[in-house]
Formats: sequence, C-alpha cells, structure tokens
Amino acid sequence: MTRRLSIFFLVLMLTGCASTADDSSLATSTATITPSPSPSIVWFPPSVTPPPQALTTQIPTPEQNPGIGTVSLSDDFSSPDLWDIAASEEGSAAISENQLTLAVGPGVPIISLRKGLILSDFYAELTARPSLCRGQDEYGLLVRASEVAYYRLALICNGTLRLDRVTRHSHQILQPAIPSGDVPNGAPGEVRMGVWAVGSDLRFFLNGRYQFSVNDKNYPSGTLGVFAHSVADTPVAVTFSDLTIYNVNYQAPTKTPAP
Repeated sequence: MTRRLSIFFLVLMLTGCASTADDSSLATSTATITPSPSPSIVWFPPSVTPPPQALTTQIPTPEQNPGIGTVSLSDDFSSPDLWDIAASEEGSAAISENQLTLAVGPGVPIISLRKGLILSDFYAELTARPSLCRGQDEYGLLVRASEVAYYRLALICNGTLRLDRVTRHSHQILQPAIPSGDVPNGAPGEVRMGVWAVGSDLRFFLNGRYQFSVNDKNYPSGTLGVFAHSVADTPVAVTFSDLTIYNVNYQAPTKTPAP
C-alpha cells in the first residue's frame, strides 16, 4: 500500500512538470513577431524649382531708310543733254537706248554728272550693269557731287564695296572695302544701287538691302553721278539706267541729354 501511494505521487509530479513545459512551449510558439517597418517609396520625388527668368523684349529691326515719300525725279536716260558725255581714245561716256555707257581703257578713270540737279535730303536708286570688269576694277555712284568733290560709292569687281570722299587732289576712305553678295563678282552682272541721304547721315543699299552707313558733314548737297575705273591692264565697260529719286521727310530722333 505504501508503495502504491509513492508511485501515484510520482506520476502526479511528472504530469505537472510536463504540463508546465507544454504551456511554456505553447507560449513560445504562439508569440507574434512584429516586423520592422519598411521604407516608404516616393513615387514622384520633388524637383528643384528653377528661379524665374526675366523675359527679354525683342527689339524690332530699325528701318534703315525711313521717311521716303513721293518720286521727285525719274530719268530714263533718253536725253544726252542731261549728262556729261565725252569721247576720246582713252574712254567715252555716251547715252544710247535709254542707257548711259561708260567705257575706259586700261588704267583710266571716267565720271559723268547729272546736270541741273541739286539734292540735299533724298533717296535715289540707279541700276548698273558691268559688261567688262574684273579684279580691282571699280564702278559706281557719285553722291552730293560737284566737278571738284563728291562721295563715291565704289563697287569693286572682286565682290566688295567701299565709300570714299574725293576731291580733285585727294581722297579719303570713309568705309573700307567689305564683301557683299549683292556686288556682281566680275561681269556680266546687274545691281540696283541706292543711297539714303539726310543731313550728315548717308546710308547705302544694293538691291534694296542695307549695306552700311557713314556720318560726314563735308558735302551737304550736290548732284548725282556715275563713274568707272580700270585699275589694271584691261578695259572696263558699265551701263547705267533707270534713275529714280524720292523725297525724304525725316527728322532724326532727339538725343538724350548727357547728365
């Protein structure tokens, strides 16, 4: 009997220990593990906002020949009495078939002035057609001209143009030679020359396109003329036609006084 009670208590003790172990294991197995938070995905990251840009106002291209009005004179070169004409072994200036033809031998210059014409403020256009011309040979337009002085727009047969102030004994370059696609490169060719003259401001055009301008007060008025010049050892021949002169009504803007 005593032995049976001992066995019974032993069984109860073992059963209690097993129950405690099972409860501990169950608690461990059923515990919830909290995961660490994952980083948030930024689908549209903010971009750097650039500072506001100042808007530039586009300035219109200034009109290079403003104030042109009505036609004041049109010359179709039908009258030989209106131009200086001459003929010699070295060269000639002759009017025929509504054209003024200048022809010169090697190394010779020649000019022809329009008679009975005094201009100050005006815009004029004249067509030139070189038929013999090469290298440094030149031809062109005389502006505010007299027999002793004038401005000379020279179209050079290498495709450049230049402006001189000329007297009987000297000349000064006001605009050095610059290239232009409107100058005929040699001969034959054709070009419409233009000059806008107001006060001391002279602006020059070829085929209606602005080329350059100068400011010079030496010759305030005069007539128009043409010239040709053989620089090398070959002759030059150029015809001129269709002279049109326009009135110009233009007053230069008032300059801002200096402080």
